[in-house]
Amino acid sequence: MVKIRLRRMGAHKKPFYRIVVADSRAPRDGKFIEEIGYYDPMKEPAEIKIDEEKAKKWLSTGAQPTDTVKSLFKRNGIA
Repeated sequence: MVKIRLRRMGAHKKPFYRIVVADSRAPRDGKFIEEIGYYDPMKEPAEIKIDEEKAKKWLSTGAQPTDTVKSLFKRNGIA
């Protein structure tokens, strides 16, 4: 199963996340299929950038977003 989820990056106590499409069996920060955006919760306000076309393409092919990614999509007006 393919999931759209967050991949943690950044230094200790200074995380930012890349929004990636990955196989559900792959580790959190491991191999992924495609990067479709990023999320930086440390900035004020939180910075979110998502490639809408890629996100919609993956959602239409059956990729399941995690709860957090689903809420980020809602904030950006994607499905």
